[in-house]
Amino acid sequence: MSGAYKQLNLTQLEMVLPKLLEQARREQWTYETLLERALTAELDGRERKAMARRLKAARIPGKKTIDGFDFSFQPTLSERHLRELADLSFVRTGTNVIFLGPPGTGKTHLSLALANQALAQGHSVLFTTLAELAQALESASHPGLMRQRVRRYIAPSLLVIDEVGYTTLSQEQAHYFFELVTARYEHGSIILTSNTSFAQWGNLLGDEVLATALLDRLLHHAEVIAINGRSYRMKDRQGDRGDLSTQPARTPIGAPSTGVR
Repeated sequence: MSGAYKQLNLTQLEMVLPKLLEQARREQWTYETLLERALTAELDGRERKAMARRLKAARIPGKKTIDGFDFSFQPTLSERHLRELADLSFVRTGTNVIFLGPPGTGKTHLSLALANQALAQGHSVLFTTLAELAQALESASHPGLMRQRVRRYIAPSLLVIDEVGYTTLSQEQAHYFFELVTARYEHGSIILTSNTSFAQWGNLLGDEVLATALLDRLLHHAEVIAINGRSYRMKDRQGDRGDLSTQPARTPIGAPSTGVR
């Protein structure tokens, strides 16, 4: 019998069928009810395994949620807007989401919350920092390995790139970053977090022309959300001293609306 389960790929049903049969005899299920419960058990088991595979592949460093975000600490941020984003229409339309703001204001929390929501809805996700991404591409020892690594970042429905602005890229790394954004342009969504205004990306990439071309693709279909608030990590040390508030992140002229409503 076990061979039949494997041939039909009913591995989840094989594990639960004895209990289902026992319950069916005890509660006198009809054949239709038993069949429905058996198929449901198989499908539920497959979804749990698929979710586990997606979660492992995503390399998400934490389980964050929109409900777990303290919007009262960041009053300039629209909770309604973030909950609208959590319906994941931006993933389905290939729209990018960019969080701009000082360190500690919740950019990574919100990006992880949206990424976890995408995973739960069956989307493929990959999380990386810009430094990790640049190093992974630059360290490819031959063209075949480079293509393989680039595909890894192109394939997911949603790519999260955290900590843009903390590391200045080399010329080669900047070109790899540009090529990746170009490859995903209008094909897959990117969530990006940055503590650096767009006007400073020329310094980040070491090339003003390349930065302009990259931002043109990144921002063409994008929700740009500026978080103009204080650091969560510093709030216990700051107390009520408003003079320690961080300065607002600035969006350059010509960038899309921040979407903060």
